[in-house]
Amino acid sequence: MSNTAVAQVLDTSGELCPLPVIKTKLAMDKLAPGQVVQLIATDPGSKSDLPSWANSTGNSILEAREEQGKFVFLIQKT
Repeated sequence: MSNTAVAQVLDTSGELCPLPVIKTKLAMDKLAPGQVVQLIATDPGSKSDLPSWANSTGNSILEAREEQGKFVFLIQKT
C-alpha cells in the first residue's frame, strides 16, 4: 500500500463499464491539481479502461494493483 495522501476514495464495486470511468472523471473534476483519487473497481475492463482514460486526459496513474478480486488505482489529477 502506498503512502500517497488520498483526497477521495471511490468504490465502484459491482458497477460495469463505463461507470467506473465516468465516476472517476466526475470525482477528478472536483479536485485540485496534485490531489489523488483512490478508485476501487471489480469490472475487469477497468484494468485497461482507467489507464487509457488517464492517458487521454493527462492524469497520472500512480499505482494500479489487484487485491482480493478488486482493482485498486491511485489516480493523480494533473
